[in-house]
Amino acid sequence: MADYSALDRMLHRLALASPATAEMMHDIERGMHLKTTPEDTGCHVFVTGLARAGTTILMREIHRTGEFGSLTYADMPFVLAPNLWAKLSRKGQKPGVKAERAHGDGIEVDTQSPEALDEVYWRIFDGKSYIGADGLKVHKPDADLIAGYRDLIRLVLKKTGKARYVSKNNNNILRLSTLAKAMPKAEFLVPLRRPLDHAASLLGQHQRFLDADPFIRDYMTWLGHHEFGATHRPFMFSGRPEGDPGSMDYWLRVWIAAYSALDPVEAAAENVTFVPYEALSADPAVWQAVATRIGVTPDMPQQLRPVADRAPEAHDADLAAEAEALHARLSDRGFAALGLGE
Repeated sequence: MADYSALDRMLHRLALASPATAEMMHDIERGMHLKTTPEDTGCHVFVTGLARAGTTILMREIHRTGEFGSLTYADMPFVLAPNLWAKLSRKGQKPGVKAERAHGDGIEVDTQSPEALDEVYWRIFDGKSYIGADGLKVHKPDADLIAGYRDLIRLVLKKTGKARYVSKNNNNILRLSTLAKAMPKAEFLVPLRRPLDHAASLLGQHQRFLDADPFIRDYMTWLGHHEFGATHRPFMFSGRPEGDPGSMDYWLRVWIAAYSALDPVEAAAENVTFVPYEALSADPAVWQAVATRIGVTPDMPQQLRPVADRAPEAHDADLAAEAEALHARLSDRGFAALGLGE
């Protein structure tokens, strides 16, 4: 983003800042391409969870199998018109030079890298119902909105020539119950990271993005990403988390609230699975179990690796104990769902 030209920035503002422009481009895309898209089998994979849980790495490993289409950086900024934009732009014709993404976490991307871009659909067409000034509320899209989302998936599959879709969208934890019921053939994978490490990582990213320049702030807002930094708006499952976002305790509360809310969702839905991330990154057998669950032939993982972050800072011991207990319980359920013992 820092090296975007003035033209790039203008195009992003034109495509993403104005809902009217985004809707118009999407309408043109639908009119030109929807009738010739493949039928939606529904057998897709959605990776979701709090930011910094390993969602990006898991999604990239799944995408690497070659079985899935996805939105990529080449689809920016007209992500709601992937086929139309592909005809107008040369961005996706070559991968380009890989560069580390702005998070500073060692993950390198190019124009063909899959990314969390489909939140633009939900923001453009229903953002006012769940994105507020204080935070993001639980989102319950209606049948028409979900049908429109499935049409977007079909448009992406036409462009990519694939039959199945993979998405990483952390905001989907806000609508996970609704999506899991509406898309019973899909698999929803929720990486589960140890809470102290996870909270420390969120704190570090929050501090990293506090001084983001105005364009980066706009960019994150356009994509619906408010997880941390200057544009932070928390998920509000049971009200706004208490405390200072500059402290470990705040992010432990964020972790507890999110995974406490996901607990009954996973328990009620056969197609939602917790995936203990530390085990996934260290033990190929866990990746093989995930691959089997989503219906692909596994090979040796190449993207999966331990997430290296800062050490946890001082924190409330009772909060940490509450989070660790919840993590242990949900991890056990995840291993069981994958047919694995600890």
